[in-house]
Amino acid sequence: MDWLTAFIQDLQLSAPALWHGLSITLKVVCIATVGGIFIGTLLALMRLSSIRILNLIAQAYVNLFRSIPLLLVLMWFYFAVPFFYTAITGNYLTIDTALVSSIVAFMLFEAAYFSEIVRAGIQSIPKGQNAAAYALGMSYGQSMRLIILPQAFRKMTPLLLQQTIILFQDSTMVYAIGLLDFFRTNYVRGDLMSLLTQYILFAGLVYFSISALATFIVKRIQRRLKV
Repeated sequence: MDWLTAFIQDLQLSAPALWHGLSITLKVVCIATVGGIFIGTLLALMRLSSIRILNLIAQAYVNLFRSIPLLLVLMWFYFAVPFFYTAITGNYLTIDTALVSSIVAFMLFEAAYFSEIVRAGIQSIPKGQNAAAYALGMSYGQSMRLIILPQAFRKMTPLLLQQTIILFQDSTMVYAIGLLDFFRTNYVRGDLMSLLTQYILFAGLVYFSISALATFIVKRIQRRLKV
């Protein structure tokens, strides 16, 4: 049991680094989720628009990001974000390039998946409600904002949360661009280098625990929202 004692001691010494890594992971997931849902909602409205050019742009966006690997998207934006930032502002990106690139990449990538969830949620609302809103003198924007979207988001909340759990699991891919998230922080730092296998198992247990707890919460929410 000497290895277990040594591992626990290394975990205690590495606790600050682990907490910092976990905070980076959660920061990426939370910002990417909020931004992805916002962009995904805009894409869903474009997909449902009667204006053909908007429909085609949104459809091309969704098809593009759903047809390429996430790892490739991360690599693209790792080089693209600093380039475009410098081209637009004339200054170099002074904050963590890997962190910003990860957030942008996950946000735009997940937006394609969130948009399909939002589109399905909007289409699940009876069309008669839209017609009733128009009969009351509401515009398209008012109908969507006050009647359709609130009901749609109620229905699709569990699916949005499930996609967020998938995003949390996929966040481990940021190791490819050098971001020190929870998975990569400690063995790159070297504290647990001699017990790398045990640390990977420990990290897997943490990811499993968080994902399992989140899935349980989603199921509870789904039962509460079920009509």
